[in-house]
Amino acid sequence: MALQLVIGNKNYSSWSMRPWVLMRQLGIEFQERKLRFDFAEGSDFRRQVAAVSPAGLVPVLLDEGFAVWDTLAIAEYLAERFPQAGVWPADAKQRARARSLCAEMHGGFGALRQHCAMNIEAALPDVGQKLWAEQPALRRNVARLESMWAEALDASGGPFLFGEFGAADAFYAPVCTRIVSYALPVSDATRAYVRRVLAAPGVAAWIADALAEADYIADEEPYRSAR
Repeated sequence: MALQLVIGNKNYSSWSMRPWVLMRQLGIEFQERKLRFDFAEGSDFRRQVAAVSPAGLVPVLLDEGFAVWDTLAIAEYLAERFPQAGVWPADAKQRARARSLCAEMHGGFGALRQHCAMNIEAALPDVGQKLWAEQPALRRNVARLESMWAEALDASGGPFLFGEFGAADAFYAPVCTRIVSYALPVSDATRAYVRRVLAAPGVAAWIADALAEADYIADEEPYRSAR
């Protein structure tokens, strides 16, 4: 039985994007099970997710009925299940650094998450400009991103954070889409890394699917009304 990944809408679900693009990029075969976001009590989305995960959130990785939830746990499970796939760097210190970057993304960057929700289909440069002027915490988040990415790229030589595409790049792929959607001002080096991530086949496939959804969900659209 193939692995199955339960996800939400591709246009909005940054958490779902991480394991999906990692598996797709690394050639780990899986079946996709996409559920349309609907957070109303008793909705089909809530029922189906609750049936496979006590956390009630996507993504969920199913391996012959065994559920793994939370993106960090999924990455670690994939690394153990497919040790040759390249989820983490081979070098122990770089592996620890990659895990540190993923954990920081997993638990941090609150202002970026709050103010710049992932919305791949949208072009919101005016919103981004306003947020940049009014939200110093957002500027601090982006400065931290640029610093950590520059350090990793300098150490590895690129093209991705630790050389080849791995978990760290997958964890920051949703951030790359945010930088584009909100036209956040970043350095040329950062912009070049963003372009490389978005052009990676696994990421590009997710983006193409997101653009094809044409699905407006009001709870996920703080800056736009129904189209």
